[in-house]
Amino acid sequence: MNWNLIGHEWAVQMLKQHVAQGTHRQAYLFTGPESVGRSTIALRFAQAINCPQPIELGEPCLECPTYSQLERYVHPDLAIIEADHRGGQLKVDQIRALQHGLALAPYDAQYRIAILQRFEEANRQAANALLKTLEEPPRQVVIILTAVSTDRLLPTIVSRCEVIRLRPVPAAVLIQGLSNKWQVDGDEAELLTHLSGGRPGYAFRLFQYPEEMSNRKSWLEDQLNLISSSRVNRFEYVESMAKNPQSVSEILKVWLSFWRDIMLRTSNSNSQITNIDYQEKINELAQRINYEQAYRMVVKLEQVFDNLARNANPRLTLEVLMLDLPKYHPQSQTSRE
Repeated sequence: MNWNLIGHEWAVQMLKQHVAQGTHRQAYLFTGPESVGRSTIALRFAQAINCPQPIELGEPCLECPTYSQLERYVHPDLAIIEADHRGGQLKVDQIRALQHGLALAPYDAQYRIAILQRFEEANRQAANALLKTLEEPPRQVVIILTAVSTDRLLPTIVSRCEVIRLRPVPAAVLIQGLSNKWQVDGDEAELLTHLSGGRPGYAFRLFQYPEEMSNRKSWLEDQLNLISSSRVNRFEYVESMAKNPQSVSEILKVWLSFWRDIMLRTSNSNSQITNIDYQEKINELAQRINYEQAYRMVVKLEQVFDNLARNANPRLTLEVLMLDLPKYHPQSQTSRE
């Protein structure tokens, strides 16, 4: 069995062996892109470690109160620590409160489990505070960190963890998993697989919340319209974005995937594009917009993400992006900046 996960079989098998042989570490770091399955596999590992009546060593029973409570994040020996919102900051007070709890003996399970989500969001004080616990963890404690990569973590923290690098799930595996686990039909499963980039969590979210698919379509249509719009209309769109700042990041992610697809087409790459349901429009634009323009838009969008993360003025940043957007009229045979 694969802990009811889609993909990541190698990681599950390794963790099962750690549990079965009693050789599991006291600190793990799961890395990989958002929604690839880091938190889910961390939770399954916690269930495998603490299940009182496993089907076999390393394979939780899926039925006992311990499994159920861990699944719902309400077990007294489970602590979930994270910033109060994505892109926020995990603070030192949260680590100190965690340390107080980890110093106590397990209440009900064999091990206390602490899952620290998106640990790249920890500030320096919080990271240094956790380092002290990682150097000498209490005996009946397992600490699990999740992060996009090791790049933004202290090397001393990474060196004290067993690092498990999760990769996007192969398309065929994810399509099959969507069909078997959630009864998604073939065409929809293929679309969700491409849109998610091999991330099961994101694919399921798109399936579970149709409004997210609707939003994506609206944002792609907006981008197509903006390419042929005047500067005034582009700035009006920025004004509308400013009224709903929570959606800005999601809009930019959709646009970035769109321009990457155009870049792939203009480079004559054989790689499959992400937005396969917009393939006709992407191919049309690739005939009018050259590789350099598409590449520059990918770079500029990535710069926008970076600038916004550094607290740049959102409105000014987005207005500059609109100025950089290539100009294309569907009736025209040429494009220009």
